[in-house]
Amino acid sequence: MRNKVIAAILSAFVLLITSCSTVDDNKAAEALPAKKVAAAKSKKIPKAFVAKKPSNENSHKAPALDSRANEISNYASQHGYSTQYCFLINMSIKSGRNRFFVYDLEDNSVAYSGLVAHGCCNETFMSHPKFSNSSNSGCSSLGKYKVGAFYTGKYGASYRLYGLDNSNSNAFQRGVVIHGYDCVPDKEIYPMVLCNSLGCPMVSYNFFDRLSHIIDHSEKPIVLWIYR
Repeated sequence: MRNKVIAAILSAFVLLITSCSTVDDNKAAEALPAKKVAAAKSKKIPKAFVAKKPSNENSHKAPALDSRANEISNYASQHGYSTQYCFLINMSIKSGRNRFFVYDLEDNSVAYSGLVAHGCCNETFMSHPKFSNSSNSGCSSLGKYKVGAFYTGKYGASYRLYGLDNSNSNAFQRGVVIHGYDCVPDKEIYPMVLCNSLGCPMVSYNFFDRLSHIIDHSEKPIVLWIYR
């Protein structure tokens, strides 16, 4: 009988210890702040696409655009750049409209077009672009560029740009690159205006992937021309 009483007391004591431990563990868990997991942005590193010719989704022709493309074609032939595609950015077009054109030089037509941001020139916001080649200006620069190597930088997947004219000769030193950003949508937003960059031709992530397809499968460097 005495042994049974002792066993019962021991069982109750063990149960009490276990319960307190569980309560303490729960309190400790409640006291720890929940860890915040940053939502992954939809930045996409260019994938290994199967090389194929893109469809002419914008087959309309504009005489002014064709004239620029013809000039680029001659320039590319003389300087060893791609004569298959060129990139044209018309800064006279409102920022809420498509003004970045991937031009097929062989078919003389627009393969793709999309939105592209201009630089803020270190202002809070600029609805109309201003241009500068000065370091730390935060402005877009007019002129022709060689599209360089892919790299992953501050804004994720990017392509380096090298200025080919006096008006954009500092592009590489300024860190002016092609990159995507989430404030740039895939479709036109006019009469609304687009967000600003710090001088880079900044596009949507999906449009960046399309540019990557062209750039990565080009045998020669592509010329980008920013004009107005």
